[in-house]
Amino acid sequence: MLLRFYNIRVELYLLSNSRMPGGEPFDWAIEHLLSQWNGRIRSAAMVPFAGVSLSWDEYAAWVGNALAPHGIEITSVHLDPTSVESADAIFVGGGNTFHLTYHLHETGLMSRIREQVRNGKPYMGWSAGANVAAPTLRTTNDMPIIEPASFQTLGCVPFQINPHYSSIVPLGHQGETRDQRLHEFVTANPTEKVIGLPEGAMIKARDGVYSAWGQGPLRIFTADNPTGLGTPIESFAG
Repeated sequence: MLLRFYNIRVELYLLSNSRMPGGEPFDWAIEHLLSQWNGRIRSAAMVPFAGVSLSWDEYAAWVGNALAPHGIEITSVHLDPTSVESADAIFVGGGNTFHLTYHLHETGLMSRIREQVRNGKPYMGWSAGANVAAPTLRTTNDMPIIEPASFQTLGCVPFQINPHYSSIVPLGHQGETRDQRLHEFVTANPTEKVIGLPEGAMIKARDGVYSAWGQGPLRIFTADNPTGLGTPIESFAG
C-alpha cells in the first residue's frame, strides 16, 4: 500500500532543477523561496544521496556554499542523521533518483523524513529530490543504477512528477520520446496523474493549496488527457 498524506497541510517546494544554464545554484528561485520562508529557515538537513560521481561531502559543501550567503546553515544527513529532526527544514538534492531512494530506505530516513514533513517541516527538493516527494519514483528520467528496497517514496503529493520535462526531440532520435513514456505511464496507471515540470519551474504546497511558480507551462498527463496538452495552468490544484 502506498503511503500518501497529501490531505495534511505540508509545506513543499519542488523544483525541476537547481541551476539554469550559466547561472549559479538556486539563483533563479532563491528570492522567491526566501520570500516564502520569511526568515523561518536558518538551518536545513541536506540529503545528498542522489549524488553518485559527486561525493556526498562535496555535494553538501556545494549546497552549503550556495545558501550560506542567505543565512541558511546546511548539515548533511550522511554526517548527522538527527538533523532531519533538529533542523528547520529538509532539503533533498538532485542526481540519480534510484540511488537516492535506495539510501533513503537503507538508512531508515525515508520514514523519518516523511514523519517530519507530515508534521509541517518545510521540504525543498530539486530534480530527484522532487521525484521522491511523489508516491513513487516511477516517473523519474534516471537509469536504475541500483535497486532500492521499494519504488515507494514519500507520498507527499497526490501525483507523480517528471522533472526536467521537455517535449523537444533531438534530430535523428529514434527512441521513445518523453511524451510517449508519460503517455505509457498514465495508460498503464489510469488512476494516476503526472506533472511534467519544465526547467525553471516549481510546485508549491502550503496551507493545503497547490500552486506552480516560475517558467511554464506545466504539462499535466492523465488517462483522459494522455498527451498532457490543452490543460490550462490555472487548473493545477494537485
